[in-house]
Amino acid sequence: MFDNLSSKLEKAFQTLKGQGRITEINVATTVKEIRKALIDADVNYKVAKDVTDEIKEKALGQNVLTSVSPGQLLTKITNDELTRLMGGESVDIKLEGNPSIILIAGLQGSGKTTFSGKLAAYLKKQGRQVLLTACDIYRPAAINQLKVLGEQIGVEVYAEPENKDAVKIAKAALEHAKKNNHRIVIVDTAGRLAVDEEMMKEIAKLKEALNPSETLFVVDAMTGQDAVNTAKAFNERLNFDGVVLTKMDGDTRGGAALSIRRVVEKPIKFISMGEKMEALDRFYPERMASRILGMGDVVTLVEKAQEAFNEEEAKRLNAKLRKNQFDFNDFLTQLEQVKKMGNIKDLMSMIPGVGKAMKGVEVDDNAFKPVEAIIRSMTAQERENPDVINGSRKNRIAKGSGTSTCAR
Repeated sequence: MFDNLSSKLEKAFQTLKGQGRITEINVATTVKEIRKALIDADVNYKVAKDVTDEIKEKALGQNVLTSVSPGQLLTKITNDELTRLMGGESVDIKLEGNPSIILIAGLQGSGKTTFSGKLAAYLKKQGRQVLLTACDIYRPAAINQLKVLGEQIGVEVYAEPENKDAVKIAKAALEHAKKNNHRIVIVDTAGRLAVDEEMMKEIAKLKEALNPSETLFVVDAMTGQDAVNTAKAFNERLNFDGVVLTKMDGDTRGGAALSIRRVVEKPIKFISMGEKMEALDRFYPERMASRILGMGDVVTLVEKAQEAFNEEEAKRLNAKLRKNQFDFNDFLTQLEQVKKMGNIKDLMSMIPGVGKAMKGVEVDDNAFKPVEAIIRSMTAQERENPDVINGSRKNRIAKGSGTSTCAR
């Protein structure tokens, strides 16, 4: 995500390397490269021009402190402008009413159903009672997909497979939620094109009938500038409350994330990466800007660690490490907790400087599996007392885990 844009922005700032002060010439050269990088990332041309004009205006006339280089100063200004471009501050979803209703809309194949499951898991983790509602009456596998996701995360799914009226299904789900004490109802709808008048009328009727506290428009980030144009068309009909960018782990240039707020004037509220139900993050413009500029995102990394790691368990393991009693059971527990945090490469990119060093390096998320297989092939005694593992035990463990022993 944003790898290409990050490298091009880095090259743009290198034009100021070794220069002692900001001048109109060196700023103009750098700003030109920044604009090219943004346009290459599929950012709307007008948006790219407006942003770079603002960067240029703020940079010119700035007095550079002896401890700050012109490159560092322009990086700071660019970071501020990118943050402002993407909304400035994070905006949370509105949960009003009893129950609160969240209506999900978007194009076909944008990832609405998967996002609905992820959002349900996200809200359930906060201790909320959630009901998923299957209102995609056109795609044959949509209801089954939502039921599978609901079972996976332990959330009830309301569906009427024989009913072909999305509004009636949604209203019935609302009554079911009230009777069964569900505080939040997430309504997954069918994918539709903005040019399909009948389908657009249906989603408009759903919104009018439900009066949701939150209407979220789900966008496939890989569609780039097309995503912005589609969001604009949907917003004119639905007046949605926020945007969700999916498939952010794919081959995306980032244009949608950088343009959509300025063009549609609606906040990005979530970003979704991968198929795992935990792979959903609230969108923070300042953190995303830092990642784009290669400065990492330590705050998000810490938050993910806090979610995945139990504090009492961490204290227990720390005490065992201090006493030199850390065993394979503890190591396996640590591996499982790290995996819960998400994609390893994405996690490493949040560490300042590491993202740049990892450019072009592929990190296989399955790399831990052989290690886990080895540990699980050990006896309880061997896990707790690694010192007892001799040559014959190694051979048995290797056979059991499908690996081989290595000669010292």
